[in-house]
Amino acid sequence: MNKKDIDLTKNEKEYILNNLLENICEISNKDYQKRIWIRSEGPYIGDFDEFCMEFFDYADGVIEDYKSYGITVTQYENLLKLHDVFELFSDKHREPEEFIDLPEWQRIMDLAKEVLKVFNYKKSDL
Repeated sequence: MNKKDIDLTKNEKEYILNNLLENICEISNKDYQKRIWIRSEGPYIGDFDEFCMEFFDYADGVIEDYKSYGITVTQYENLLKLHDVFELFSDKHREPEEFIDLPEWQRIMDLAKEVLKVFNYKKSDL
């Protein structure tokens, strides 16, 4: 079934978009990544694989039907760029302690910050 075939309410779309932006906030925050993905400190403990599954689940749906989420073309283009670069990276890298200081990861964190900026998203306390 195509995700477009599922009729989501406005509140459900807002929830999905908010969760996606929260995921992007996590991508932009190296301290959070070290605490959660590497040291497994709480309050929420999750690994990188779980994070990737959640991120791509939310991102794929929003990208596929971005107009119905009320996002602009600029927001869509920035989100798509982050998605594509992150997808290529995460296909090759699975262990955060091995990639967290790579220049390629810094580029992804910078792209995430750009997405947050174009969405005017204020970071939550991670």
